[in-house]
Amino acid sequence: MGTSVFAAGSAKRRSLGIKDEEPRSTKQGFTPLNTMPLTLPTEPLGSDGWSQLKEKSNCQTRYEDRVLEGMLKMNTDLEIAKSFLSFVAEKDGDISYRFLVKYLVLCVQQNQGAEVCDVYDIMRMKFQSFDTGASSLFIRGLGKTDRWRESIAILETMRKGGSVSARNYADCVKAAIGHQERALAFTLYDEMVQNKMLLPEDALQSLFDASQDLQDDDYRRRLISILSYFRENQIYPGEVLMKSIKSWFESIPNEFWRGKLTKVTNGGHCQACNEQIESIHLTPEEYSILKKAVIDGIIKGEDTFRKTTPQELQAFLQFVNSRPPYDIVVDGLNVAYNSKKGIFSQTLLDVVSCLKAGRKRILVLGRKHMLVHSKKWVKQDIQRLQEYADCFFLDNISLDDPFLLYASINSGNHCCFLTQDLLRDHKACLPDAEIQRLFFKWQRGHQLVMPFYSPGNVRLQPVLSYDTIVQSTDTSYHIPYDRTDVVRTSFEVPKTWLCLKKEQ
Repeated sequence: MGTSVFAAGSAKRRSLGIKDEEPRSTKQGFTPLNTMPLTLPTEPLGSDGWSQLKEKSNCQTRYEDRVLEGMLKMNTDLEIAKSFLSFVAEKDGDISYRFLVKYLVLCVQQNQGAEVCDVYDIMRMKFQSFDTGASSLFIRGLGKTDRWRESIAILETMRKGGSVSARNYADCVKAAIGHQERALAFTLYDEMVQNKMLLPEDALQSLFDASQDLQDDDYRRRLISILSYFRENQIYPGEVLMKSIKSWFESIPNEFWRGKLTKVTNGGHCQACNEQIESIHLTPEEYSILKKAVIDGIIKGEDTFRKTTPQELQAFLQFVNSRPPYDIVVDGLNVAYNSKKGIFSQTLLDVVSCLKAGRKRILVLGRKHMLVHSKKWVKQDIQRLQEYADCFFLDNISLDDPFLLYASINSGNHCCFLTQDLLRDHKACLPDAEIQRLFFKWQRGHQLVMPFYSPGNVRLQPVLSYDTIVQSTDTSYHIPYDRTDVVRTSFEVPKTWLCLKKEQ
């Protein structure tokens, strides 16, 4: 069986066959900007040495900026950078804000806490306030020193100004837990959750990697609540964080957890412990909520009549509602175009014939131009198609996705739909994150995809039978995680899992 269209990395694999567009610089006759080589010393220089180096340079314009940018790129030794700032101060009579910030970047980049503290003191004396960039650098740099509480104070100032970021919170969480202040660390974490900010993984990792001296029963409950948050929000830890979670479970005193890296079978069983993973199918209550949201938001939404006309929509609703529920709804054009060199109508007929062999009730959504006989759309094929399935032909300018969704979800939880379209725009139209989560779950459990087609050889990818979320029992945890070497887009789910079992 081919890899699921929703599996992590599928989008990248599909894109490999697409040739990258030629760079604008060559395609439109432009040549890349000629960047002059910049010579940096290998040891600190005095003012005369820097003056001579500047005179020999071919880049007199913005020379000082270019030198500092080069130092950042080369991660130059701080003593060399300080000698350059001394040269600038002697030449200009002072050091500008932007030069101090660039030097600060270098200090933070090299984890030079003492230098960060010195720059902080200098800049507090010289300037009344800092911009967001400098404040963020000070939070990160001071957080690794004995003056870490000053990073918390800077965070508070930024929070009042409304410019605080998840990265700022993360650095403060790491500072707090690194200095044994677990209550403060979780207070900051709670603020992020309340503000619907996702804490960067390195901060979460610091909580799981914290000293065992901090980890009483309450601390462990807080860490378990992070896993619950992952489940509720369909968040997947990366591979590095996953390893910290695994180590944390295995280090819990007197509980004897053991973790294994694994995958899940097509039938929904963990390959490591054979435990059944939760079903992908929605509960009746979830399905009812999603059905109402899809019909209200996508079919009856404000943009509906840009895709169709009121008359066409009414005709379609009457057509669907006057017939028994369907088992499969087919995006006719999408399926037909799988055979780019063949006859479109034959491809569509071939696929529907295969589906009909399973005694399924089928609806095919098409366009009116398919009814006009041509080399690609043979009249006899369309006539046979109408013998196998109900067919509704939309105006050529109408978008068929809303009709596909309505017919599928209105037919009931058993109905699947066949299209290569991943419907990302429609998910984005739904009113909130919970409804979007239900839509994506329903889609993965109901969308048929045809990864391969040749005449007489129709292969459909089975739908997923299990849900890809964190789940647990009294003696197990199953945590889907992102591999470091696999790029996953937002509509995909990981294929790799951490299986944690508590030995009896």
